[in-house]
Amino acid sequence: MRAQSTTTVRVRYAETDQMGVAWHGEYFAWFEVGRTDLLRERGVTYRDMEKKGLRLPVIETHARFLRPAFYDDVLEIRTRVTSLTGVRVGFTYEVHRAGGDALLATGTTAHASVDAHGRPRRLPEELRRLLA
Repeated sequence: MRAQSTTTVRVRYAETDQMGVAWHGEYFAWFEVGRTDLLRERGVTYRDMEKKGLRLPVIETHARFLRPAFYDDVLEIRTRVTSLTGVRVGFTYEVHRAGGDALLATGTTAHASVDAHGRPRRLPEELRRLLA
């Protein structure tokens, strides 16, 4: 099974509209939190990768919203590596209200592996092993 992790976030007031519903754009920030935590749990940070000249820019994203999240909800962001090729890595995300199984949203992101100048480069073997 590929790498996976669960991160908890609390919906802040600034992330909601006048009705107290989380704004759809915030989900992408929560996906980033989940992805960053997954990498950290596997022993690597974006800072570490950048020092080695590796960048993982988002090249594709998708989200599907099934139920609203509200101000002060505690959410679980379940992140999983779903694809890993020579120059790309893909993640999927599930957003659940903490303590429940009801699915609020799903998402995906795809990332290219590039050097510090934005040129494609192979994912380092060490990183591939950590994410596999």
